[in-house]
Amino acid sequence: MKTLIPRLLALLALAGGAGLGAILGATTAQAHPHVWITATSELIYAPDGSITGVRHAWTFDDMFSTYALQGIETKTKGVYSREQLAPLAQTNVESLKEFDFFTFAKADGKKEKFKEPVDYFLEYKDSALILHFTLPLKAPVKAKQLALDVFDPAFFIDFKFEDKDPVKLVGAPSSCQANFQRPGEADVKKLTEEMVASGDNANYGAMYANKILVNCP
Repeated sequence: MKTLIPRLLALLALAGGAGLGAILGATTAQAHPHVWITATSELIYAPDGSITGVRHAWTFDDMFSTYALQGIETKTKGVYSREQLAPLAQTNVESLKEFDFFTFAKADGKKEKFKEPVDYFLEYKDSALILHFTLPLKAPVKAKQLALDVFDPAFFIDFKFEDKDPVKLVGAPSSCQANFQRPGEADVKKLTEEMVASGDNANYGAMYANKILVNCP
């Protein structure tokens, strides 16, 4: 299990090294989330009904977005082009690779692996950075049941999916139905309290993952 320190270093890399003192100060005292992401996901299907990958859009919290943007010059305040954010987008995907992009899939109970991300880019909208990227499966797979979990095992990052249309099926057979289960607020509060009390956050996040279940009879 990855420890908090390499996870912290990866996130500092995400922020281009900015905000080091503030993040370290917040991290050393407590073991609970320090980065918040609001997410949406699309599961992508081929014409033959096999699933080929998942497309994510992750919106970082305002504070982390501010850290990440420090040092990036722009002609107009608050306006960043995709080209200006391209180096930071690359750093994002390279840093998150160590943690399997916090995306874990099973097809009919068998673990599936992903290739390197493609079509990744950052946009800046409403004072927040949004990371878009697609994770192709190593091999397309037809499955009666696909389970996709999105979470940080150490709960250093708190993933919350959008209230409206958190998950979409793109090109899926009409018989496929998606169910989405998000952790309850009471569960997350209890999890945070347990982590603070124990001083250890390893493997807690799996208990309260965002779960996507697709059934294709």
